Amino acid sequence: MKKQGPYFFEEGFIKMRIGLAYDLRTDWEFQENDPLDVNAEFDKPKTIEEMTEALEAGGHEVKRIGNVDKLLARIPDLGVDIVFNICEGRGGRTRESQVPVILDMYNIPYVGSDGLTLGLTLDKGVAKKCFVADNIPTPKSFVAVNSDNLETADKIGFPLIVKTCHEGTSKGISAASRVEDYQALKRQVDLVTQVYQQPALIEEFIKGTEFTVAVLGNEEPVAMPVVQVSMDGNVNLGDSFYYFEMVSSDRLQYVCPAKASEDLARQMQALAVRVYRSVGCRDLGRVDFRVDDQGNPYVLEINPLPSLSHEDVFNIFPQEFGLTYADAINYVLQLAAHRCGMVERPASNPFLKTDSSKMRDAQYEMRYTRQ
Repeated sequence: MKKQGPYFFEEGFIKMRIGLAYDLRTDWEFQENDPLDVNAEFDKPKTIEEMTEALEAGGHEVKRIGNVDKLLARIPDLGVDIVFNICEGRGGRTRESQVPVILDMYNIPYVGSDGLTLGLTLDKGVAKKCFVADNIPTPKSFVAVNSDNLETADKIGFPLIVKTCHEGTSKGISAASRVEDYQALKRQVDLVTQVYQQPALIEEFIKGTEFTVAVLGNEEPVAMPVVQVSMDGNVNLGDSFYYFEMVSSDRLQYVCPAKASEDLARQMQALAVRVYRSVGCRDLGRVDFRVDDQGNPYVLEINPLPSLSHEDVFNIFPQEFGLTYADAINYVLQLAAHRCGMVERPASNPFLKTDSSKMRDAQYEMRYTRQ
């Protein structure tokens, strides 16, 4: 069935009723001791509007479900064919698993990874064990439940970076998170464990450049074009790094294609697929990298529940193929529909149709500034 407008998938296309599961920042009720970034991972209303418009452009009907509480109130009769899940959930390191586990209980199809993968990857310490087991390069690290025993830092060496263990969107990360001595290390560990009520991930700091790679697919996942992080117009970050205060600033830009050699780009794409498979991702994911001054890539983390905001990479890499954000969203939906047995044939992959010379052209550059 041929559709007008953006790229759509003629083979096996069916019109579906899509339920959107999500958390809105505006729904969060701040408590007295909440940090300012407590709801950072939740979506802006604008993102839900963008996703709705994209799916409707694909010929589908969209029903907004909302958060896990609203999902539970409607279970088991959601009145949809499939759920497009971007819900972060509430409370603890298994919060991202809540919606997938509930949907699995009632045999309701959904887009994205299952509860096991989402729980595993939200805990960065556990995810790193998978990377190490599969010989995937990642910065040396250890997890601290308090600041009483930090001697392992000597085995890694300063500088280090201290992160929340069970969060995304750079929650709990600030300019002070990069530490060069034990006093600063203890301060940051205390912040994470006491304010954010979770262990701290203490990681070797990689001086250099930063990249992110989206991956799409199931049986044969495919890495998308490499996107580079630029700060204040500079791609050579050195000791700089992305932290929470930059989320709503104009200091951060995404550059695609990345200012990286073809060999390095291919290395990161191959690693991204390995990471995706290592933790059992489905349909979509995003892998973040840091590359040192010698050109060695290190996997920082994988996010099977990446931001689908227009401000993020799922609105950037499609432009390398002459496609749109709506194309990416609808292709991810078709991947999930095929995996769930809702369509007989997998969607043909429009993100394989590109001119490789364009990718190598140093003069071709697209910048996107987060708003």
